[in-house]
Amino acid sequence: ALGLFTGIGLSEAKARETLRNGALSSLLRRAVVQARSALGPALDKATGTLLYNTAARLKDPKHLGFLVGYITRREILTDLQLSAALEYVRSHPLEPLDVADFERACGVGVCITPEQIEEAVEAVISKHRAELLAERYHFNMGLLMGEARNRLRWADGKTIKNEVDLQVLHLLGPKTETDLEKKPKVAKARLALAEKQKVAVVENGDMGTETQSLLEQLRGEALKFHKPGENYKTEGYVVTPNTMALLKQHLAITGGQVRTRFPPEPNGILHIGHAKAINFNFGYAKANGGVCFLRYDDTNPEKEEEKYFTAIREMVEWLGYQPYAVTHASDYFDQLYIWALELIRRGQAYVCHQKVEEIKGHNPPPSPWRDRPVEESLLLFEDMRKGKFGEGEATLRMKLVMEDGKMDPVAYRVKFTPHHRTGDKWCIYPTYDYTHCLCDSIEHITHSLCTKEFQARRSSYFWLCNALDVYCPVQWEYGRLNLLYTVVSKRKIIRLVETGAVRDWDDPRLFTLTALRRRGFPPEAINNFCARVGVTVAQATMEPHLLEACAREVLNEQAPRAMAVLEPLKVTITNFPAVKALEVLVPNFPADESRGFHKVPFHQTIYIEETDFREEVDKGYKRLAPGQPVGLRHAGYVITVQNVIKDISGHVIELEVTCTKSDVAEKPKAFIHWVSVPLACEVRLYERLFLHKNPEDPSEVPGGFLSDLNPDSLRVVHNALVDSSVHSAQPFDKFQFERLGYFSVDPDSEEGKMVFNRTVTLKEDPGK
Repeated sequence: ALGLFTGIGLSEAKARETLRNGALSSLLRRAVVQARSALGPALDKATGTLLYNTAARLKDPKHLGFLVGYITRREILTDLQLSAALEYVRSHPLEPLDVADFERACGVGVCITPEQIEEAVEAVISKHRAELLAERYHFNMGLLMGEARNRLRWADGKTIKNEVDLQVLHLLGPKTETDLEKKPKVAKARLALAEKQKVAVVENGDMGTETQSLLEQLRGEALKFHKPGENYKTEGYVVTPNTMALLKQHLAITGGQVRTRFPPEPNGILHIGHAKAINFNFGYAKANGGVCFLRYDDTNPEKEEEKYFTAIREMVEWLGYQPYAVTHASDYFDQLYIWALELIRRGQAYVCHQKVEEIKGHNPPPSPWRDRPVEESLLLFEDMRKGKFGEGEATLRMKLVMEDGKMDPVAYRVKFTPHHRTGDKWCIYPTYDYTHCLCDSIEHITHSLCTKEFQARRSSYFWLCNALDVYCPVQWEYGRLNLLYTVVSKRKIIRLVETGAVRDWDDPRLFTLTALRRRGFPPEAINNFCARVGVTVAQATMEPHLLEACAREVLNEQAPRAMAVLEPLKVTITNFPAVKALEVLVPNFPADESRGFHKVPFHQTIYIEETDFREEVDKGYKRLAPGQPVGLRHAGYVITVQNVIKDISGHVIELEVTCTKSDVAEKPKAFIHWVSVPLACEVRLYERLFLHKNPEDPSEVPGGFLSDLNPDSLRVVHNALVDSSVHSAQPFDKFQFERLGYFSVDPDSEEGKMVFNRTVTLKEDPGK
């Protein structure tokens, strides 16, 4: 074989590399043997190259002999023709091929004369004559080549290049010294780093600014996905005699529109990983002018609750997406049952009585009922539907082997649990393996996007649609999105709630979407985070601080400023310049005062952070101390300590100060925030829930994830103070408390006692 491959012009290294690829070497061997039988043992290198490229790029081996025949008859002579031929057989999967149409598409028999090439090049040069004379040999000659090739698709590229060179030389004459000088680069103004990063991205379903655009990542050819109706061009897609007719019907129904779906199970709350799935499914449809269904996979009535249905839709819409339609797998129970009967009639499914324990694992014993008569399975399946079998006593199984070796997956099982939508109508319910692809088919989904772990089910997806002769969508897999320092499994979150480690699914220390919303993360930040992670096939495990950075960027633009004090220290201004409180105008966004102001009272008594005062000054300390005044932000005054008042234990409880207007006082070293006539509030400060990056990893946390809880994940400040400008704020309203961080109003807030959650600090903690 090595001699066979080197005999067609491959280097020995390339030939050995080819031999290591069993499928490629087998195809190439067949191609070379066929070519030798037609042309003799000596094949020229050009023919050898065409044979190699055919074997390497051909998706369906059944067309190998057909293409090699054209190469040996010298009817396909160039790589351009070969590319057209490969594309033609890929896009026409059904036999027989229309030979005349194939030859037209590949330029077979087309003869391009030197006169035609000369005329085409002459026309292109005439079009660009003025620019050529101005720029001479600095002109982009590739442009001339490209336009000439477009006019004469099957012309030889080298011949066109030679003609271009000849005619350019005739027009411009030989190169001068100036022509040989390098073309100076056009100086580009250096953009600020922030400006460089400002590229469009989906925010709340619309365009905003940040990193690379999610829509750009998903639009058109970016992902190399098939076009609607061209499912058969996808590698691994199974083509049957009915495929093309079904695709034609599909296109008639959809009009060539992209259709995706987001299919969550309504038995838990969505988490950060689902945010990527939502953005991918809804985003891909949006980017390509299509629609996305929200379809609840409600096939397991034991675990489904109405609150999950509501919360899932709420989170989809919170992220900025509107479903084209909200559907349920249960909408199609009648049709799925009819198809199950048809599957049995076609000999592709049977009723089995093996126990669940028997068919678990990788090598379960084959079912002794696999070959039972069709009529018997039909009767038994009807008995299952009528409730004559107990749970676990009978299942309907499909006759196939999946990629992971799992044999005969279950299609239906018995469950005597009323369904939230269909009531007691059914006591048999379909499984994911049976339901998912058929619901996709019913809704004419074009791209069934799912995470990588479902790759093992792709063969069953194609098999089932084809076994029933129904439209078969294409399943595409992408990598999951995971975060460190957290758990997202429903079972583990339930354990955290049951043990009191967290309050509920929306505890702000979790990374469920309801928890992130409660903590104050804007939906735009989550969408931007998904855009930064990108649409990858590989699983992405990210640090939480990257999500926090996205939140800071959005909140910096969205969250109006306010002042709050977490550890209040009373300050009395002994020479306050007015009898009653003054009003101070504070900009909502100091960097852009056009976005408005709010008023805060400025009274004789104010409160500052306890940490903003020290009796003894260390080197580098710039805030308030005896002999070291500070400015009050926005107030226009500088205060100086006159007296320090302590309690009996020596703890400072009050300062007496004097104030001086900023325009006459010496400029202080620092300005601090303050509140006056404030509102009492509770502030909740959050840290990571777990101590280790991977709390579920036994090698990192041998005692299990519950042993890894961070005792300092929540600190509640009961007696914080906030300025009165926030008095009318509603749950989920967001603010930047100056110098402290970004905070969101918690739904626990009530009349007279607001509650704020810290979303993120103003700057990233270097320790993280």
